[in-house]
Amino acid sequence: MPRRSILSAAERAEIYAPPDSTEEMTTRYEFNTQDLAVIRSHRGSQNRLGFAVQLAYMRFPGVMLAVDEQPAGAVLEMVAAQLNIGPEVWGDYGARAETRREHLVELEQLYGYRVFTTDDIQMAVAGLGEVAWQTDKGIVLGQVLAETLRGQRILLPSPPVLERVCSEAVTRSNRRIYETLTKDLTEHHRLRLDQLFERKDGGLLTWLAWLRLPPGKPNSRYVLEHIDRLEKLRSLSLPVGVERLVHQNRLLKIAREGAQMTATDLAKFETQRRYATIVALVVESVATVTDEIIDLHDRVIIRLMALAKAKHQEQFHKSGKAVNDSVKLFGVIGRALVDAKAQGADPFAAIEAIIGWDAFSASVSEAETLAQPTFDYLRLLGDTYATVRRYAPRMLDVLELKAAPTAQDVIDGVNVLRRMNRDVLRKVPADAPTSFVKDRWEKLVVDADNNIDRRFYELCVMAELKNKLRSGDVSVVGSRQFKDFDDYLIPTATFNVMKTERRLPVSIDTDCETYLTERIGLLEEQLATVNRLASTNELTDVVIDGKGLKVSAHDTIVPDDAQVLIDRTAALLPHLKITELLVEVEQWTGFSRHFTHLKTGAGVKDKALLLTTSLADGINLGLTKMAESCPGTTYAKLARLQAWHIRDETYAAALAELVNAQHQQPFAVHWGDGTTSSSDGQRFRAGGRAETTGHVNPKYGTEPGRMIYTHISDKYAPFHSKVVNVGVRDSTYVLDGLLYHESDIRITEHYTDTNGFTDHVFGLMHLLGFRFAPRIRDLADTRIYTPGRDSNDVLKPLIGGTLNLKHLRAHWDELMRLAASIRQGTVTASLMLRKLGSYPRQNGLAIAAREFGRIERTLFILDWLQNPDLRRRSTAGLNKGEARHALAKAVFFYRLGEFRDRTFDQQ
Repeated sequence: MPRRSILSAAERAEIYAPPDSTEEMTTRYEFNTQDLAVIRSHRGSQNRLGFAVQLAYMRFPGVMLAVDEQPAGAVLEMVAAQLNIGPEVWGDYGARAETRREHLVELEQLYGYRVFTTDDIQMAVAGLGEVAWQTDKGIVLGQVLAETLRGQRILLPSPPVLERVCSEAVTRSNRRIYETLTKDLTEHHRLRLDQLFERKDGGLLTWLAWLRLPPGKPNSRYVLEHIDRLEKLRSLSLPVGVERLVHQNRLLKIAREGAQMTATDLAKFETQRRYATIVALVVESVATVTDEIIDLHDRVIIRLMALAKAKHQEQFHKSGKAVNDSVKLFGVIGRALVDAKAQGADPFAAIEAIIGWDAFSASVSEAETLAQPTFDYLRLLGDTYATVRRYAPRMLDVLELKAAPTAQDVIDGVNVLRRMNRDVLRKVPADAPTSFVKDRWEKLVVDADNNIDRRFYELCVMAELKNKLRSGDVSVVGSRQFKDFDDYLIPTATFNVMKTERRLPVSIDTDCETYLTERIGLLEEQLATVNRLASTNELTDVVIDGKGLKVSAHDTIVPDDAQVLIDRTAALLPHLKITELLVEVEQWTGFSRHFTHLKTGAGVKDKALLLTTSLADGINLGLTKMAESCPGTTYAKLARLQAWHIRDETYAAALAELVNAQHQQPFAVHWGDGTTSSSDGQRFRAGGRAETTGHVNPKYGTEPGRMIYTHISDKYAPFHSKVVNVGVRDSTYVLDGLLYHESDIRITEHYTDTNGFTDHVFGLMHLLGFRFAPRIRDLADTRIYTPGRDSNDVLKPLIGGTLNLKHLRAHWDELMRLAASIRQGTVTASLMLRKLGSYPRQNGLAIAAREFGRIERTLFILDWLQNPDLRRRSTAGLNKGEARHALAKAVFFYRLGEFRDRTFDQQ
């Protein structure tokens, strides 16, 4: 049986640990009348207590306590209390080994429990097949196996056996996945897939490498190149629906592993696994390239509009003096005409008295030239029509678009363009749909004679298509980012079953009325409390009056004298090389064991080489420069190790090992208890080849860049980092780090700055069990919401309106389905938040999520005003993130601190 380790020590402990909450212990360990009768039939208080504790542990977690094993204190106390026996009696239990054996036999006979045997292994492996089909995460498999065995009253095997069962289930599932992906491949398919490893047009790149090249600059040339890639991928004609035969999580993982490999590496796989990996790569590439084409189109339209706006401003600036002179002239002429009429004089003579008639006629012509049909830069987009026209026909042909009812008119416009392109028509049909044409576009698209301008019609259709794709009203078949919204969520039938069985993985009461009664009651109570405290000026460092809200900056929680101690402590720290530090930390934690071989699962033999390769990533040096800097190390060695051992998942597992080790250090408790965290983004400029893939955010200037969004615990451990789009609001990624990190820390309260919050984030954070405490910069301008007409007079300057509870009730189930889908990993939180944020205002789910978030945001603000300790905690947490940013900036030194790689994977 495979020996690959798929469970960490903490994960093993979690599976075998008794519950730690009072509510769950009551559910698991409360004895009924029959249980108590059986327990009391034993002589001696120590035997009654021992028998009862063994029964409790057999029920959960599903084990028999060994001779020298002590039960958890809380479990012992709860069991002893039910029997009116002192917990200290446990020390006298089982003095005779025979007594424990007798109790085990009795428990097996009375309650049907039995030990796990070798005969159960194959049954257990088969039972995990469906779960292993969906995920290869050891903790998920271990928990499912444990729960299954408990349900069958089979005691859990030892941790090594349980882990081997899970590992075998993963191995079998992998074989099944490889077989499923390749079973319908014909010889023709295999030949086409093999050709992907040939050199493209005799150049240096293979076809596969070319297909996976990242997009270039946002212009027509690179859009067309990407369309070529999509057409090449589709020309492989893989079996229809092959992407739906395997769970998306597993398919994506196989593709990501294959993407890191060279053709030589892939050739080392056995035939079935090699073809399955290539199929996964192709399927994944279709989705990626489709999304990148849409993104390129989005950026092209934005760039052209920016150019038109800049040109418009430049023209206005250049003609400013002439416009001003004309206005002054016509002002004088106008005044002369008004006076002439008042005096009954000849108006033409009045004009000629100011300016000669020929000069006046010339000034009118000049004014007509200076005057624009519409004072809008959109009219200048017509000059850039050729850029869009160069790729639009092929883009519309290659994308299969589907629309919600609100966007059907845009798709009708797309179909008109498709028909015109197919039939080589130059004139737009008179009956072409124009209901999607907004007021800004209307004078450009339709002239005074009701004729449709071809250029502006096509530009308008492509611009509106961009907007509808962003909002989710238009979906794209084969896309990952632009799928139909419903496809991201757990199936409705599955959701209904989970709801009926009360298995929804959310942290609130799923009954709408129960939740609202409790939460609205708390909201009304808090509103009244804050109103009373504000009216008597009892809020610490907070003033609310007719002018609004003012929160005074609080004093630092670090005394001034502490700086002296900080300096003295820093002077005591040794100066050492970063390589020495890496080696020492590896010896402490053994984190290198997580960098397993992709094919065999074996660890890295040359740890120094592994640390060298990871350091090249960490300081942004790159493998080439690192090889040149290290005698005895070659680029080939580093590249080979990186391809086979270094992946997203191995980095994540190694990071989790470091975070767990750091959190267990006794000294770390001086920084925090490990239950709070903060997150923030750190921007790095995109230079070199990466410059074309970077995004611009006016907040950071005009240079393109990328952002690393990092979550850091209150013990200074950065437990999750993600490369993100610098142009997207930070709040989009807040939940990802809390939900998808692999360390053992359990965060309950989280802090961000102003960019890290929206109403949608407030709502989802509460739904998923996190206390959200952002530091809102413009709190005085942030409004709170009340359940109805409010009598809290002091708070009126802060109240922005009433909650739309009717709408929340109407879409309650959709909201629960969304939260359950995110918790189960069907879709990432960041993708859903991005879609909710871009939805039009009338979208039902987006409004419901907003209203839910407004309840939680209002409660938070009311707590913030009352609680200076909360304000200090949030500030302290964010300061820890800033300290981590300073370290990252210092370490990330090579290439002038810029991203130079074009792909997200490399970044």
